[in-house]
Amino acid sequence: MVHEQAALQTVERWSPSADAQASPDLRKNRTEFNKLQKRLRRLVGQAIADYAMIEDGDKVMVCLSGGKDSYTLLDILLNLQMSAPIKFDIVAVNLDQKQPGFPEDVLPRYLTERGVPYFILEKDTYSIVKQLTPEGKTYCAVCSRLRRGNLYGFAQKIGATKVALGHHRDDIMATFFLNLFFNGKLKAMPAKLLSDDGRNILIRPLAYCRERDIIDYAQAREFPIIPCNLCGSQDNLQRAAINDMLRQWDQQNPRRLDSIFTALSSIAPSQMLDRQLFDFIGLDARREQGEDRKNDERIELIDLNL
Repeated sequence: MVHEQAALQTVERWSPSADAQASPDLRKNRTEFNKLQKRLRRLVGQAIADYAMIEDGDKVMVCLSGGKDSYTLLDILLNLQMSAPIKFDIVAVNLDQKQPGFPEDVLPRYLTERGVPYFILEKDTYSIVKQLTPEGKTYCAVCSRLRRGNLYGFAQKIGATKVALGHHRDDIMATFFLNLFFNGKLKAMPAKLLSDDGRNILIRPLAYCRERDIIDYAQAREFPIIPCNLCGSQDNLQRAAINDMLRQWDQQNPRRLDSIFTALSSIAPSQMLDRQLFDFIGLDARREQGEDRKNDERIELIDLNL
């Protein structure tokens, strides 16, 4: 079942007269919030530009779960929509998975108050996930696969040209380490991706944004957060352990995470071992032809303090 609502977008602004009457602490809080909002807008705008995520005339379907990340994604995109040099539409879509206790009124009320066109897609994937997941195993794999299938198919029905997901910088790094430690692959989350069926372009506009900034932003904006009672109900998840590791690193040396994230977009194929990614066999022929060494073949100095 699909519930649909469309409305005009509204804009929230601080009132100058209210600022003049506000206490110094309140003005300071607003100043800090404005800095945070500008930083997130800049990073989202940079990611969109770097990966050509949104183009003129796009219809962007924002997948809204009710968590801090998707709320922030929608909020920043609505903000950018007003000042962007291109025209694009935004529609919010929530997949109601029929989890017990899910507050069905929260998202419709919030989106109506914000004036955002939206759809609520009702699918009882909760029961399927519980049925298909073996005892002691995590729900995430089955849940995410079912969620993606429903959302991607619905994007085609409403004519969405882009599907926006709320994954941020920390999610990308956590996925990298999960694949490194447990799957034996150097693989993360791309900022832009063509779905396996070739029908949807997936974008992650929060790719450059730190989770701690998103947490602060969501608290300042007082989003009506809806906790996940499925994945969030399980203990000892590997992703949670990886996230704890990243937070510890961030506390010990904040530069480390910056370096890791930069490395994900600065890969030197000739310094790795993937024979499909680089022609090691052809090196002898290149030497005989006298080819110059490429930049990615240089020996780099490593800062051991990171």
